[in-house]
Amino acid sequence: MNANLNGLKIAVIGIGISNIATVGYLLKHDLKQLSIFDTRLNPPHIEEMPHGLDIKLGPLDKDLLSQYDMLVVSPGISLQTKEIAYAIEKGVEVVGDIELFAREINLNHKNTKIIGITGSNGKSTVTALVGHILNMANKRAVIGANFGNAVFDILADDVEVYVLELSSFELETTKSLNLTACTILNISEDHLDRYDGDINLYKKAKERIFLNCNYVVVNREDKETYPQDKAKIKASFGFSNEDYGTEHISKGHFLTVDKKEYLNIDLLTIVGKHNELNALAAIALVKSLNIDDDVIKGALTSFVGLDHRCQKVRTLDGIDFFNDSKATNVASTIAAIEGLANKYKNGIYLLAGGIGKGQDFSPLKKYLNKEVKHIYCYGKDAALFKVLSEDKCTQLLNLKMALNNAFEKAPRGSAILLSPSCSSFDQFTGYEERGRVFANMVNNLESKS
Repeated sequence: MNANLNGLKIAVIGIGISNIATVGYLLKHDLKQLSIFDTRLNPPHIEEMPHGLDIKLGPLDKDLLSQYDMLVVSPGISLQTKEIAYAIEKGVEVVGDIELFAREINLNHKNTKIIGITGSNGKSTVTALVGHILNMANKRAVIGANFGNAVFDILADDVEVYVLELSSFELETTKSLNLTACTILNISEDHLDRYDGDINLYKKAKERIFLNCNYVVVNREDKETYPQDKAKIKASFGFSNEDYGTEHISKGHFLTVDKKEYLNIDLLTIVGKHNELNALAAIALVKSLNIDDDVIKGALTSFVGLDHRCQKVRTLDGIDFFNDSKATNVASTIAAIEGLANKYKNGIYLLAGGIGKGQDFSPLKKYLNKEVKHIYCYGKDAALFKVLSEDKCTQLLNLKMALNNAFEKAPRGSAILLSPSCSSFDQFTGYEERGRVFANMVNNLESKS
């Protein structure tokens, strides 16, 4: 039990999955007061809160919040929210569930290892892959945080390694997280609506993962993933044949470690060049725990990937359909395009759209009429794609219309790729629902012949 919380007056801001678990943890302490705030009058999951709690719904009161010793803020709530900012100005400590979890580990689970993974793209895949490798090595490893379960739902005495996917939002309020190994996989435009359009603020939040970690894994293809203290760098991954890398030779295409052939890439079940980097990052991270190479190789070849991440749904009339609904930013869509391009000589027909989050979509333009034959855009910010090309972009109302139009035009030997570059909340409850709806629509298509 973390005695530092005893006797405190604590407010939890935001009723979400992570904070429901946090409330359960806080109730185990001898607090002076525990209050729950949410600006929504009927927030989802409120029925999961324990009975008898002090719950306040509606607009936040800055003077009331400033009377608490600590605010535990949901990662979805910006620290720039005026009521939160006022409390910070008045000296109230503001943390998130990851910071509380870190303090608990530091106090009561000192021998437990934590691997931290962040980045704009690929972090869910790498988190799941690292967890898979560790479990294959008979380590008691669990994954959670931004992907998987809330950290206080996975806290247990028998866990040997926590593998945490960490968002920039979660890292903003984290300072006590002691990581055995960590990485920023890549940096690209994402969540700029949260960071006033400034990618440097977004990057600064990501870089907090380096605070208490001396085994940093960096991406040689993206220098923005490097810590300022280069002494922390213990491994790197990239497409060149060095450290953790790749090699193209006459007998095949290989992942390499220290310039030696490690694994034939054809044995990976996750496809695309971006997934080669994801695999290399995972290898580098688990090496910090001295996992046996045979175990790693076996895990890499048995890992089937995650739903909604460049996942093949079906082949119909010689056209392959891919669900990459998790691609909520431009860089992720580019990774999917580049990963599939060499396999589809008749091109890719891209379905994109939703809420753009303040991104610049112009990097997609160079793929038009080359790898991407046409973009079918839909949703709230569809017009932002339409301006890329009057001829090669068709604006439609919804995903179903986009899919039907793409299927009508796509020839045999091509791919139809749902990789939206946008969040889904204009028309769906999340990327998972968007992906499920897409897969269902694809599976109900009838042959054009």
